[in-house]
Amino acid sequence: MAYDFEFRKSTVSMNELQSLSALGLELPSPAYLVGVVLFSLIGFVAYRRGRSSKRSMLTWTGVALMLYPYAVPQTWLLWVVGAALSGWLYLRWN
Repeated sequence: MAYDFEFRKSTVSMNELQSLSALGLELPSPAYLVGVVLFSLIGFVAYRRGRSSKRSMLTWTGVALMLYPYAVPQTWLLWVVGAALSGWLYLRWN
C-alpha cells in the first residue's frame, strides 16, 4: 500500500459551504468567537475567586458566564447577556 505524502493546500469550494448552509450549519463570526473567549475567561476568573473566597454568588455567576455561550446562537444576544452578567459580577465583586 503506497501513501502519498505530498502537501497540498486544502480548499473548500463554495458548493460545500452552500450545502452546509442549506443544512443550517454556518461558521461563527469573529465577533462571536471573541465574545465566547472573553466571557468564558471572565467567568473562569469569577469562578476561581468565588471558590477561593467561598462566595457562591461569584461561583455561580462564573459558571453561568462560562456555559451560556453554548446556548446562545446570535452574536448580539451573546454580547448583551455577557455584558449583563459581567455587570452583575462587577457590582458583586467586593
